[in-house]
Amino acid sequence: MEKAQTYEQLLLQIESLIKDVDNHIGALANVSALLHSSFLHYFWCGFYIVKGDVLELGPFQGEVACYTIKKGRGVCGKAWEDKQTVVVPNVLQFPGHIACSSKSRSEIVVPVFKDEDVIAVIDVDSKGYSAYDDIDKEWLEKIAKLLSPLFDTKVAPLKE
Repeated sequence: MEKAQTYEQLLLQIESLIKDVDNHIGALANVSALLHSSFLHYFWCGFYIVKGDVLELGPFQGEVACYTIKKGRGVCGKAWEDKQTVVVPNVLQFPGHIACSSKSRSEIVVPVFKDEDVIAVIDVDSKGYSAYDDIDKEWLEKIAKLLSPLFDTKVAPLKE
């Protein structure tokens, strides 16, 4: 199956997974598990959630990860600061890359927005170089839009 078709099916599954769910942390955990298990090149997949002036580790699948990331630092902090998706074909060449795992070689980070503000990021790492492309960017951005309501402070305890 083509990657775009897999993402299309995942979008429908995610929609179903999060519909009418009050356990938003559990929903994000299930989404990260679904994404991680759907692609062989997903070595690490999870969420960092904006909390004050840092990104705080949220639900994820993969090896241990950094607990907090400052705005502008690493790929996640850069995506947060610039308010746009960042695709890095070789993290070893990314200025200021934060090596939570020495096995990571490429990365994509997609902001999750509430209005104009970044409220979280989806972070995906691969052990291979140049693992992410415009197809990943397009579909992960669609997933980020779908997940945005989970971060509504009126209904979800993910932000303080």
